[in-house]
Amino acid sequence: MKSESSIRTVAFVGNYLPRKCGIATFTSDLLQAVAARHPRSRCFAVPVNDIDGCYQYPDAVRFEIEEQDLGSYRRAADFLNSSNVDIVSVQHEFGIFGGPAGSHLLALLRELKAPAVTTLHTVLLRPNADQRRVMRKLIAHSTRIVVMTERGRAILQEVYQAPPAKIDLIPHGIPDVAFVAPDCYKEQLGVGGKKVLLTFGLLSPNKGIEHVLHALPDIVAEFPDLVYIVLGATHPHELRTRGEAYRLGLQALAREYKLESHVIFDNRFVELKELTEFIGAADVYITPYLDEGQSSSGTLAYAFGSGKAVISTPYRHAAELLRDQRGVLVPFADPRAIAHQLIGLLRDETRRNAMSENAYKLGRTMVWSNTARLYMGSFEVVRRERTAVPREHVAASELSRQPHEAPEELRSRAHGR
Repeated sequence: MKSESSIRTVAFVGNYLPRKCGIATFTSDLLQAVAARHPRSRCFAVPVNDIDGCYQYPDAVRFEIEEQDLGSYRRAADFLNSSNVDIVSVQHEFGIFGGPAGSHLLALLRELKAPAVTTLHTVLLRPNADQRRVMRKLIAHSTRIVVMTERGRAILQEVYQAPPAKIDLIPHGIPDVAFVAPDCYKEQLGVGGKKVLLTFGLLSPNKGIEHVLHALPDIVAEFPDLVYIVLGATHPHELRTRGEAYRLGLQALAREYKLESHVIFDNRFVELKELTEFIGAADVYITPYLDEGQSSSGTLAYAFGSGKAVISTPYRHAAELLRDQRGVLVPFADPRAIAHQLIGLLRDETRRNAMSENAYKLGRTMVWSNTARLYMGSFEVVRRERTAVPREHVAASELSRQPHEAPEELRSRAHGR
């Protein structure tokens, strides 16, 4: 549905496709969804580059920031100021911006004339000193803050003293796909007649896939026709630092358990159409992630919104999304629990189908067109508030309140979602 808005120009700052990361996918999808819903509004992207040279960006990209170059952030602010933007939508993750705890982003925000609406893809419960300092300043320099979970909103208030009225809760957007039975896609993927488990996303050690492999021998003993598809290229950051060590370790584990005919490692970053086919073919989707504080997961949102029965560890996003009989939660790093729950779910088709229907029903509220509507609603609030309260006064008053520093350091997730 297309609609009118008084907002004419929105700039989206974050990573952007074809860079391979969850933030890039999210920023690209959000820009396209807002542009489709509000065709009279001009939308463009200002991505962050993490490599020498540049990516082959589409026309939507108008300026590029070099991750570790502080001056590049100031030049980006100059560009945005000269472009007469109404709103700057910032996608924040600690690992994608340069400086201690991504502090280079603050240089852009300080010099920005337009109001910033910042989406937090990670909200740390136990930040280190740098992370706390940057988050406090990020909140102060943002006119509104968007989070994707209720727990994220609570942590912003409890840990960072963010004003409640400044926070918007908007779910992670998903493609709007039809609800179809898995058998419709299995044949074209070469897994016809099999029970299919799926995990997809950029591969890195925090995904916890080894715990599913440890669980598989017990599952395969009862369901010898089962196949587990691990879809996704190795995360570029992981590839640069440790190469394919994690993937090779998983493959060695599959060989050790004699699971070669039951596990498919598909080392690709696939486009949405093909990804939809893989998700469609799955009987059960599984996210065995190891980071309890993970505030958002695009892979979980996509599979859930497609009507998949999901088994997941209880990281923050999954704990909220899968409650009320919409999925199954298992403890972290617990292959025995994974095997028990998967076997039970594969045995009980009625329960599995009910779970799928519950997920798909809630998923309709998460489709990108609705997410774009909610974001534009947040932008409109900013537009109205901006005439009433000068931005400089708000930033100064909020920066004056300094909380006690937390002694415990929590390692932030870099890039991957």
